[in-house]
Amino acid sequence: MPQLGLLSVAGFAGYAALLAVGPSWAIHGGATEAGAGLVNGVLLGATVLAQLAVPRALTTWGTRGVLVAGLLLLGLPAPAYLLSDTLPWVLALSALRGIGFGILTVTGSAAAARLVDPSRRGAAIGAYGLAVALPSLVLLPASVPLADALGFAWVFWIAALPVVGIPAAWGLGTVLRGLGHDRPATAAPTGRPDRRLLLAVLAPTVVLFAVTMAGGSLVTFAPLLADPTVAMALLLGMGLTAALARWLVGALADRHGVRPFLAPLLLLAAASMAGCAWAVAQGSPAALVVAATVLGVSYGALQNLTLVAAFAAAGPTRIPAASACWNIGFDAGTASGAVVAGALAASFSFPVALSAMAATSLAAVLAAVLPGRTLSARGPRSSEPAR
Repeated sequence: MPQLGLLSVAGFAGYAALLAVGPSWAIHGGATEAGAGLVNGVLLGATVLAQLAVPRALTTWGTRGVLVAGLLLLGLPAPAYLLSDTLPWVLALSALRGIGFGILTVTGSAAAARLVDPSRRGAAIGAYGLAVALPSLVLLPASVPLADALGFAWVFWIAALPVVGIPAAWGLGTVLRGLGHDRPATAAPTGRPDRRLLLAVLAPTVVLFAVTMAGGSLVTFAPLLADPTVAMALLLGMGLTAALARWLVGALADRHGVRPFLAPLLLLAAASMAGCAWAVAQGSPAALVVAATVLGVSYGALQNLTLVAAFAAAGPTRIPAASACWNIGFDAGTASGAVVAGALAASFSFPVALSAMAATSLAAVLAAVLPGRTLSARGPRSSEPAR
């Protein structure tokens, strides 16, 4: 998986560099909190629309062409933010980058599942999750103080890094073609999601949507919740625990299935978001950092567990479609968290906005405890043909 790791690090570096700085650039240009929330909302809205088209695009053009286009769309527009800080310009560039990010997310997670035997899928997804989390671990906390100390231009050029991943994307396409995963004859069954697949992945998608709403609200508004040093500590703590949890929970999912972990992790997410709301209301930076760090455990672990559940429900021939469903849930949740929290903060306050995110995680516990085969099963065993 070296090529997948390299292109994922480069691609997600471009994404992570602007996730907190993009809204700040809009504020710099005179946007309100609601306008700032729209920056990531538009980015991830475009991501979701692109994800709907990726499975069919893969069957038409193959992994190499689709991935190269995605990395170009994600990386090339980043320096163009320097041309203007007006909200319409920022939103237009965010939409372009969102299309590229949508391509990267669906193709990358599908490749992670296809490069290994199904019995090791949880561990493989954990390793892939660690690779995509590393850029966020570094750049999410560092981007805000970097922009504050050296200027926004440095961050915008760093966000062009996805272009560096193009050679690795080409190599990954060659590997997948050699394994029989990138030819029209085998790709036809993996088109856009159908009704049965959508029903099968509904429960893990609801769980994922809830926890990414919480994470998206914190990541988007960290620079507005505290000073740059505290925002850096908040994002670093959350990113570190998320990366470790997403990596380590994979082997547990292979051994025990996903269901035993979902409800406790959602309850932990609700409690930690309530803690964030309390910390902001009380003006306690230390409590805010601790609560965000605890949230990272649920945020990271539930990403892995819900993806394993989605692939198990889809079966080996519909992995790209399942990847699209999962990534849509992830990015729609993150976008909704940014937009809803921004609107609530503008109308009421940030403690109210963060409390609403806690309530959403609490409500999603219902999806985690309802009976159903999707969340009960372990991942596919080694007797299943590897895809």
